[in-house]
Amino acid sequence: MLTQVLDRLRRLLGRSASTTPEAEGAAAPANARAPVFTADFTSTRQWVAGRSWAYPNGGPTNPGDNKLDYLVPDPAYSRSGTFRARRRPDGKWNAGLLTTEGSEEGFMVRTGDVLESRVRLPAELGAWPAIWTWLDGDNEIDVFEYHPDNPDLLELSNHVKGGSRYHRDAAVGHGRWVDLKVEFGSRSVVWWVNGKQVFADRRGVGRRWRAYLIVNLSVCAGRYHPAPEAGVSEMAFEVAYLRVIRP
Repeated sequence: MLTQVLDRLRRLLGRSASTTPEAEGAAAPANARAPVFTADFTSTRQWVAGRSWAYPNGGPTNPGDNKLDYLVPDPAYSRSGTFRARRRPDGKWNAGLLTTEGSEEGFMVRTGDVLESRVRLPAELGAWPAIWTWLDGDNEIDVFEYHPDNPDLLELSNHVKGGSRYHRDAAVGHGRWVDLKVEFGSRSVVWWVNGKQVFADRRGVGRRWRAYLIVNLSVCAGRYHPAPEAGVSEMAFEVAYLRVIRP
């Protein structure tokens, strides 16, 4: 009798162990989703280079926004995931920009989406990297903007319903890699930096918001942030990845 009881206990214990998460491969969390968009910056189906309707007449310049940019479609300025700007003889800067607006796929982020990216920040004064959204002159959310004259500061902004934060962080600086995450919530846009929630604007984007993606490196003309120093002829920032998850 005792032998039968011990055998039964062994079977029960074995069955319990076999149904642990470790034994089953640790099922993914309930809120995990595969990305609906994974950036391939080389893809002409996903991205248009050197043109954006966020610039007057689609570009190539935007002096009214204090920019020295001269947008170029040259793949060397954006298609590798390294966004470059180089000084021109006329004082402007050839600059790299990619947008999903006008592309064959025409991807848009929507209310509820979560964008994740990893970027390496530039060091040169005048550099103005950003990841942002745009549609029909509006719907702008700045995943981040950065100016090297404020080396530890990221600018996080909701231009749809108002709300912004200057986020200072010792982990942010010249040449640093930074992990970014933004949830485009209907009632609150929420930003994370290096895995830590740093700002929830409690304004949101509304239920029907949508917008194209833009990734670019602008160059400041000097009104709000210093223009490039005279001896600088080139600058760059890198995007290791960019993806959008849709709950």
